[in-house]
Amino acid sequence: MINAANNNHRWRWLTGGAVAFSLLAFVLLIGLLGWQGLRYFWPQPVALMAVSTPDGQSFLLGEIAQTHQVSRQQLQASGLPFTDKLPDPVTRYLLKTGNRDFAAPDFRPVLASQVTRISYPPQAMVLQRRSGGNAYGWFEGLREGQQPLMAENLALTLQQLLQQTSERSAEADSLRRVQMARLNVQLTQLDRRQQQQRAGQRFTPQAQSVYEADRAELQRQFDRYAARLAALNRESAETTLLLRDAAGVQHSIPLVQIIAAWQPNTMSVWQKWRHFGQQLWHFVSDSGAQNQRDGGVFPAIFGTVLMVLLMSVVVMPLGVIAAIWLHEYAGNNLLTRLVRIAVVNLAGVPSIVYGVFGLGFFVWLVGGSVDRLFYADSLPNPTFGTPGLLWASLTLALLTLPVVIVATEEGLSRIPPSLRQGSLALGATQAETLWHVTLPLAVPAMLTGLILAVARAAGETAPLMLVGVVKMVPELPVDAVFPWLHLDRKFMHLGFQIYDLAFQSPNAEADKPLVFATALLLVLLILGLNLVAMLLRHRLRERYRALMH
Repeated sequence: MINAANNNHRWRWLTGGAVAFSLLAFVLLIGLLGWQGLRYFWPQPVALMAVSTPDGQSFLLGEIAQTHQVSRQQLQASGLPFTDKLPDPVTRYLLKTGNRDFAAPDFRPVLASQVTRISYPPQAMVLQRRSGGNAYGWFEGLREGQQPLMAENLALTLQQLLQQTSERSAEADSLRRVQMARLNVQLTQLDRRQQQQRAGQRFTPQAQSVYEADRAELQRQFDRYAARLAALNRESAETTLLLRDAAGVQHSIPLVQIIAAWQPNTMSVWQKWRHFGQQLWHFVSDSGAQNQRDGGVFPAIFGTVLMVLLMSVVVMPLGVIAAIWLHEYAGNNLLTRLVRIAVVNLAGVPSIVYGVFGLGFFVWLVGGSVDRLFYADSLPNPTFGTPGLLWASLTLALLTLPVVIVATEEGLSRIPPSLRQGSLALGATQAETLWHVTLPLAVPAMLTGLILAVARAAGETAPLMLVGVVKMVPELPVDAVFPWLHLDRKFMHLGFQIYDLAFQSPNAEADKPLVFATALLLVLLILGLNLVAMLLRHRLRERYRALMH
């Protein structure tokens, strides 16, 4: 008895230590991602460095991204001349100077021995732009057309103009994505109907007059929206900001290209926290930049969640039906054992193999057949015969199907046989017993399978690269144009965005914080989806606990 108690005590400590280690690892993971990612949104002080060069002295303005010690041997190996006179080790700064489009590169290593003075000018300004990265310099003024704008407080006027420009951009985006998109669809449908009437010899003079009248009205509305869009674009492009860089060169930057402007060296703590919140909201909600690093990740969030929801709608019925057949109807024979072995083995197949299968079967075979049957008028331009949201969801449904089958069958096996026997003894059929007794008790196990499926599907990247995910999309899969949900469109995904920023970016140093921030967002998104399923599972488990015991 004493040995058994000692063994139990050791096992309790062992299991408790394993749980504590797992929780600590998760907390450290969140902490690392948060520290490396969230500090990107905090306004960093802007330093002005006076650097001695063989030609004299130059000035660099930017954020000190890193400060570390390097040995003289490392500098010699990198090919830096005149290293014998340097101290060992020497401090090296990595200065983020921005201004990528007119003073590349935007990260510059500077040795402390080259720096004669570091100051933090209070009027230094940072511009967050829609393309080209951040710009650093001094605010010289505003210009509308060729005329300078005069105001008592130019900084306040700048913020007001940026707000107005943002509102005009939002209106222009709504015109382009909603009103003009609807009219484009209507014009396309009208032209297609006219072609069908011509092919069927039904394009009578009366039908032609109706067609011309309808097309003229639609074209008139489209031209009106196009004129309004052009006017908004002209108004946004008229006002420019004058920025003087560290070399003294003045640059004219249109306000429509500027997302935000701030002077970090004069900001209070409250202003920094407010700026942090605004930058974080821009990161998760904006989608208007030409590059991932300059815009937000809302399209990737939307694509990830939508793909997971579609995958769940497909995989749950299939997995539950398969598990019910295996446990309730198939019996214990050779075929059933072979099916179970196949299901378990499918769970270990590499995900990229599922991507190849999805590309060959869903995209080329099924999608190509759908195009030939229903979209022959659009060929050779494919509609469903190309990677898209539908095929990506079906591919991941196949990938996660074994998880749902195994979890559901385990839940069915835990239901006491006495409940089934009691239901049958009271006169219920096997189908009624299954629907009213067995399935409600197995719902928590089904949700466990859903949790595992969501956790795996949301983080997959390799198969999606073959069946629908892309770096940038012009339109979301859901919009205001009928049928609203466009399953044939390509989509963005957080996992692929992490891969692209980390390994495919031409400026990896600038995108490194965004990699951590996007990874943190993906982890929190998966955690949120799992928490919703876990809460629902807990409520259902408590409801049926009395029946199980």
